[in-house]
Amino acid sequence: MNNFAALILASIGTIVILAVGWYVLLAIAYWKIFEKAGEPGWKALIPFYNTYSQYKFTWNPNMFWIVLVCSLLGGVLGSTEGALSYVGTLFTLASAIVNIIAANKLSKAFGHGVGFTIGLFFLNPIFMLILAFSSDEYIGPQ
Repeated sequence: MNNFAALILASIGTIVILAVGWYVLLAIAYWKIFEKAGEPGWKALIPFYNTYSQYKFTWNPNMFWIVLVCSLLGGVLGSTEGALSYVGTLFTLASAIVNIIAANKLSKAFGHGVGFTIGLFFLNPIFMLILAFSSDEYIGPQ
């Protein structure tokens, strides 16, 4: 094996190790957030169910289904041509708006304001870590 191939394999290995470590750190953060909210931590590890549970303890679980349907319709219709692609874009936009509101509800459920919501939207992993490991207490849906 030449030096270039060894360098590529070492780089890929380093990236994989860092990605797995980051994922584990975020899983721990989500677990702690769920526990702060009075939910079992294991719910944070199950895709889709974790988002549904988050909507449940911060807002309204029915909004999860609206976001899911809007995202699916946005993806399907957005990939077509003509007028339907514009309808798909509207569904995607609606989904994004509801997700921003959900981030605001999460922020308020832990006593934060609009600034923290902006952080959750643009730097979600970092602000989720802050939420998990800070002394913030869950105060319920606002």
